[in-house]
Amino acid sequence: MKRHDVTAVERVRQTRRLIEREGTAGVVRRVRSRGAQLVAPSTGTPLPVEQADLVGASRVLSSGLPLPGPAHVTPGEPLRVAWVDVPPSKGSGGQTTIYRMIEHLERNGVECTMYLMDHHGWDLETHRRTIVTWWPGVRAEVRDLADGIEDAHVVMATCWESAYPVLASPALGARMYFVQDYEPMFYPAGSLAMLAEATYDFGFRAITAGRWLSERLAREHGMIADHFDFGCDLTHYRIDQSPGAAARRTGVAYYCRPSTPRRAHELALVALGVFAEQHPDVDIHLYGEAVPDPGFEATHHGLLTPADLGELYNTCIAGLTLSATNVSLVPHEMLAAGCIPVVNEGEHSRLVLDNDHVRYASPFGLAAALGDLVSASDQERASRAQAAAASVTSRSWDGAGDQVLAAIRGSVASYAPSIS
Repeated sequence: MKRHDVTAVERVRQTRRLIEREGTAGVVRRVRSRGAQLVAPSTGTPLPVEQADLVGASRVLSSGLPLPGPAHVTPGEPLRVAWVDVPPSKGSGGQTTIYRMIEHLERNGVECTMYLMDHHGWDLETHRRTIVTWWPGVRAEVRDLADGIEDAHVVMATCWESAYPVLASPALGARMYFVQDYEPMFYPAGSLAMLAEATYDFGFRAITAGRWLSERLAREHGMIADHFDFGCDLTHYRIDQSPGAAARRTGVAYYCRPSTPRRAHELALVALGVFAEQHPDVDIHLYGEAVPDPGFEATHHGLLTPADLGELYNTCIAGLTLSATNVSLVPHEMLAAGCIPVVNEGEHSRLVLDNDHVRYASPFGLAAALGDLVSASDQERASRAQAAAASVTSRSWDGAGDQVLAAIRGSVASYAPSIS
């Protein structure tokens, strides 16, 4: 419906109402958003895949020919795995898992090579320095995907964008897909969602983060899909057993990811706002991306190292961690430190976490779940924290790495049975 021309008086009244409802910061955000639209109106989202790879993938699919198998396997020769990924990014949970797996494979005699698809013009040396800084145990050679993929025993896609060059490449290597989330759900209905979903029908063999993804890919796309169980960094995330530690556990933690829609940041702020009204005496700790005005009193910690985050969890009774798709690493890390995670109800949460100490709640039950945890007696809270930490003591990343290694060997052995 077209509105009449707005008068200056009406605009002032509108602004006053918005300030009362959203505050000055909310009005500023509206003005900036509208200004950005006027200066640079949307012309669609650029595809994060090279046109040549889209064309190449289309030709492979239309040919009906089988996908390449592994390079010749010589008994006693190390397996070679080519990983195709976007450039490394500090703080990325998904890439941390990838590099953990690479490090584990290398410790077990597998030769790994990283092929990076960079659309932003950074040089390889910059990416190498990032890897050395954040994942110093990784020894994989780093190459530019634009120079092509060398024959290997396995060529591993790590995200939907990388699946296209992996399919289009003529290199030998059993095609595998390291799937950590159902990526079509990252986007509104449209080109990106459709292109992401199409990759599950390329005929790759999947290795997924948790059982929910492997079951979904097998059920909906007919993929051969193994999975690995989430591990936990028990070096940094462990319960404080020092005298008086239980008494210092008084707050609630929340990992802020407003830039990632699947982490349901807006819903989390609503739940924490309700919780803050009902429990004004409980400290709320925010970490991660900055949130200038959450609407309630809170302490902002910014991005934290694993060691500092482990210390923060040991000061918290509970933590809020939401995901509309596959769960993050955060719930297990909270559990290891005795902090009870409150997560949104869903099959994807229960199948992957598989832990009786996690609290599951509907969108409108999140505040109540947090309230129930902080309202328990001191003895009950201490006992609950100890039991939660004990429940994840066997979740090492070595176990997950063994599962990934077994899946890789199984994929190669389907072509060359002598490999075990």
